[in-house]
Amino acid sequence: MALTLVSSAFPNYGKIPQKYTCDGEDVSPPLSWSGLPEGTKSLALIVDDPDAPDPKAPKMTWVHWVLYNLPPDADGLSEGVVHLPPGTREGLNDWKRTGYGGPCPPIGEHRYFFKLYALDTVLPDLGYPTKRRLEQAMSGHILEETALVGTYARRR
Repeated sequence: MALTLVSSAFPNYGKIPQKYTCDGEDVSPPLSWSGLPEGTKSLALIVDDPDAPDPKAPKMTWVHWVLYNLPPDADGLSEGVVHLPPGTREGLNDWKRTGYGGPCPPIGEHRYFFKLYALDTVLPDLGYPTKRRLEQAMSGHILEETALVGTYARRR
């Protein structure tokens, strides 16, 4: 069984409801996963937007959420999660803060990648790592990865 990541709020490549964006309540969508490979010791979740600032001329990937050391017995995150599973650590998003920051594209329709990684280790305390620092720490430890993609465009 392959590692899968889904949300009851939107289908893969579907539109992210406004509730989960800067135009709504800006809370994280519900997420659930299954099919963890044997030997999974922890999970990491990175949410980013490779279409920033303009999908017609992207210049950067904007990071919305960084989590690591999610325990393998957790099977998801509730909507607007406040209490992360025990042991879960947070990294910094591109607003230079921890936590979820919802879609808020300045122009056009953007894609948001919710990337889940099954790791063969529990990572050391990295403080509040950036996406790049977390990816470096995960290098050589990824057993499997999957992604859920949502889209969002602001109404003008």
